[in-house]
Amino acid sequence: MRDGRRIFRSLSSVDQVRSEIWARLRGFERKVEEIPLAEALGRVLAKDIVSPVDIPGFDRSTKDGYAVRAEDTFGADQENPVSLRILGVASAGHPYRGTVGEGEAVEIATGAPVPPGADAVVMVEYTRRLGDVVQVYRAVAPGENVQSAGRDINLGETLVWSGDVIGPREIGVLAAAGIDRVKVYSRPRVAVISTGDELTPQGVGLEYGKIYDINGPALCASIREDGGEPVYMGIAGDEESEIARLIEEGISKADLLVVSGSTSAGAGDVIYRVLDGIGEPGVFVHGVAMHPGKPTVVAQIGRKLAFGLPGNPTSAMTAYRIFVGPVIRYLAGLEPEPESMRIRATLAERTRAARGRRDFLPVHLVRDAEGNVLAFRVPGGSEAITTFSRADGILEVPEEVEYLEQGEPVIVTLLDPERGPADLSIVGSHCLGLEELLRVARPGLGGSRVKVVSVGSTGGFLAVRKGEADVAGVHALDPSTGEYNVPFLRSMGVSEVAILVRGYVRVQGLIVAPGNPKGIRGVEDLLRPDVRMLNRNPGSGTRILMDWLTEELARERGVDVEELRSSIRGYRSAAKSHAAVASAVKAGLVDVGPGIEAAARLRGLDFIPLWRERYDFLVRIDRLPKREVQALLETLRSVAFRKALDRLPGIEADERTGEVIHDPRRT
Repeated sequence: MRDGRRIFRSLSSVDQVRSEIWARLRGFERKVEEIPLAEALGRVLAKDIVSPVDIPGFDRSTKDGYAVRAEDTFGADQENPVSLRILGVASAGHPYRGTVGEGEAVEIATGAPVPPGADAVVMVEYTRRLGDVVQVYRAVAPGENVQSAGRDINLGETLVWSGDVIGPREIGVLAAAGIDRVKVYSRPRVAVISTGDELTPQGVGLEYGKIYDINGPALCASIREDGGEPVYMGIAGDEESEIARLIEEGISKADLLVVSGSTSAGAGDVIYRVLDGIGEPGVFVHGVAMHPGKPTVVAQIGRKLAFGLPGNPTSAMTAYRIFVGPVIRYLAGLEPEPESMRIRATLAERTRAARGRRDFLPVHLVRDAEGNVLAFRVPGGSEAITTFSRADGILEVPEEVEYLEQGEPVIVTLLDPERGPADLSIVGSHCLGLEELLRVARPGLGGSRVKVVSVGSTGGFLAVRKGEADVAGVHALDPSTGEYNVPFLRSMGVSEVAILVRGYVRVQGLIVAPGNPKGIRGVEDLLRPDVRMLNRNPGSGTRILMDWLTEELARERGVDVEELRSSIRGYRSAAKSHAAVASAVKAGLVDVGPGIEAAARLRGLDFIPLWRERYDFLVRIDRLPKREVQALLETLRSVAFRKALDRLPGIEADERTGEVIHDPRRT
């Protein structure tokens, strides 16, 4: 400790932390509760259940017909039927109470008990009734069309084993045996606390300098997914006494505690002190040799474990999945990590890891034209929730590895077993027209999984070049020619690997509040000191357009372009979508921002048109055979899509929409 700071001098390895957690956890008794069978779906059985009855409990007919003694039918055929006297009728729930003797039969329905004396059932199709006599035209063997007592399940047979997850089939079997209550592992109650003066709960207006609490809701959802019951305690500020109060309350209410934030080595990071002082034996992990998630804290308070996770969302969720999730699943009786969560993939690009620390790389998964799974590292830092939300899985890299080579086979742990590799991956510029395209294409895509990542036009070109995307939506302007997209094919390295398909026209301009209260008419008004703007992210087509327009304005005024941009309040800001810009204007956070007309009009905002641009689609040639890619291109050329665009102001198809305007395969 130095000046209130805790320095991570000795980091525990991931394997050491896992071993220490499990050593302590095995000394804890898992809670068990008895619940009605009707409430048992998805729960984990804590005790084997054996059948208290035979199923069925009697010999039962599996066909409609006549219960007979098999030996009485021997020799019967179409030419020489056997005649038997009918004694009565047996139906499901209404057995015949007498005994079948020589030369006798009982009319019987499917599911009815076979009467004593009978040992077979002749199907009705092979009989003919004449009053009280039935003629049998086909012989039957003993036991034919009869399900013997206990043939399905025997008395004392195990129906469901301890550790089995109870699904509809298990409930059906238990119900058949008359079981109405079962003993299951209790869902562990997990107290969840977020810390930080900057955090605000959802549903409350956001003050300047504040952010919404991400970790609290995300952790609660993860706890439910892992079989636990979250108890959200709320947000604690950075005051140590407030954090301690919520932690003490959470520990008293729950079986486990998870708190995020205030775990790093800064002077204000106090979680390790609170957890160490709140009960014995205290903190046994403070700092793990992993990335992300290094500042993780683990403590034992009495017979309960408490986890301090980093505040950055990706770090918090990674540490949760590595250390917390398996504990919750164990307490709930579930497997720590089902085999179905792992998938084999091929690394699509050379990737650097954090040598000396266990690296957990978020990756997204794409299928190529042959159906092979490719893994790409998700760009972004641990501070961004999108780093984790875009990922399909986690690639665990050992401490001694510094680089993973392109083409290397890897094992990826899925973040969601229901969300595997994308069948159609679209990376590039965000657009409402693209959303309409996917909406119209949905029937043709069937149940295919579509993944859309908005990273701007430059990001789209790069994703197609690397094979990370099947398709990219792009609207990159070449200032020297005034042409869109085509000039970038060669410079971005995609001219030989992709075709360019004409998309549609969009109107770009400035989004302003209703009535345009600041009287903004064009780019020159952005220079006014009373105007605040929100720009788009570098690499997006809209940002490229704004850069070009400000270059033109600087040239007209004879000033340095960087000096001009520096005088625009908010020019260096970066929103990742047109919707984000429009929302900021609508909330009054800024006065103006660049975007497409549709984003403004659909939110009741005003719009100043500046430019008509092309939004086109870049498609990798090796992905053209994919059914999903063909469905998307067919939709782009369809009348239904043109009509859908008519509903979006400032976006329109033209006579070339859907036409291939660049194809390196053409001679």
